[in-house]
Amino acid sequence: MLARKSIIPEEYVLARIAAENLRKPRIRDRPRKARFIAKNGACNLAHKNIREQGRFLQDIFTTLVDLKWRHTLVIFTMSFLCSWLLFAMMWWLVAFAHGDMDPSTESAANSTKWTPCVTCVRSFTSAFLFSIEVQVTIGFGGRMMTEECPLAITVLILQNIVGLIINAVMLGCIFMKTAQAHRRAETLIFSRQAVIAVRNGKLCFMFRVGDLRKSMIISASVRIQVVRKTTTPEGEVIPIHQVDIPVDNPIESNNIFLVAPLIICHVIDKQSPLYDISAADLALQDLELIVILEGVVETTGITTQARTSYIAEEILWGHRFVPIVTEEEGVYAVDYSKFGNTVKVAAPRCSARELDEKPSILIQTLQKSELSHQNSLRKRNSMRRNNSIRRSNSMRRTNPSLIVPKVQFITPEGSQSTSET
Repeated sequence: MLARKSIIPEEYVLARIAAENLRKPRIRDRPRKARFIAKNGACNLAHKNIREQGRFLQDIFTTLVDLKWRHTLVIFTMSFLCSWLLFAMMWWLVAFAHGDMDPSTESAANSTKWTPCVTCVRSFTSAFLFSIEVQVTIGFGGRMMTEECPLAITVLILQNIVGLIINAVMLGCIFMKTAQAHRRAETLIFSRQAVIAVRNGKLCFMFRVGDLRKSMIISASVRIQVVRKTTTPEGEVIPIHQVDIPVDNPIESNNIFLVAPLIICHVIDKQSPLYDISAADLALQDLELIVILEGVVETTGITTQARTSYIAEEILWGHRFVPIVTEEEGVYAVDYSKFGNTVKVAAPRCSARELDEKPSILIQTLQKSELSHQNSLRKRNSMRRNNSIRRSNSMRRTNPSLIVPKVQFITPEGSQSTSET
């Protein structure tokens, strides 16, 4: 490093770096569009300035289910601790009012027939332990209630009712959180990118969906919505304008049999919002296509919903998904490593409207694709032929045993002739 510094002056290095930075064009990244639905299906929406917070307490069970796990566990723990402490205080007050904590009553209990309300409750700690034993129905035999105080019997009944309510609510809340429908949706996957290609002579918007579990989704259906910012003729700006687009499904019930990954297709026709969009216009469009998959979980019977979205940058024009289902030894095998792989295919770069007005564009595109395919095959065959000839020549040069030996023939006249065999 010292030698290089001594050879190249520092001023020259700095000048060259500055010149290179000036030559390089500075490309500013295009600001990413805010997604309405994230790739994992979460809604990218923030609720602000909600004044009526009390509405969430009116539906307390749903609020508890929607909370995060750490908040739910804290509430679960604190609800039991608070109830134990509350009734421990009540048991301590009952024992204090009856005189069970007076030291003189212990000697009186041994000499006479004096009976306490709760045996062996002489401090707040023992009252707290008795409260836990009553609510969780654990009896160790040391502390028990007698028939001396009717108030103690009332407290016992009240604590049992409150304990049952807390158990029912909190255990039901935890069960609903573990069995939520979106947990099943984690195994429903969508292709990372969507494609636009020609299918049956029509431009189609396509994406792939699959289920990783063997348990099926019953009555599965797919819906597609286009979300874009629009302005009405009256000048009203609608930031999130949702438009349903149909899905090409030969089944009248619009249900899919999701036993293997499927390619969902939307034909871009006159009713489609993508009808006037070409390949050049796609990158400039401010739109988002939301895909919603709904169905009933076979094992639990709960309705689940999986969502994803595709923006303009995630739509590949002139691509097609590679096949991933093969038959191996009488079993259909699915290769999920190629789930989102695509290949380039011949597709017109014009919009679907232009393609309907000029059907010859599709024929010309297919002809050009066929010619380019044939030319590539010819080039590939010629390159293989040349490589094989070069390889054989190089093998002859490097291997002396492959050189043809010269053979001498002696004629009757005595002259010699040389030939190669």
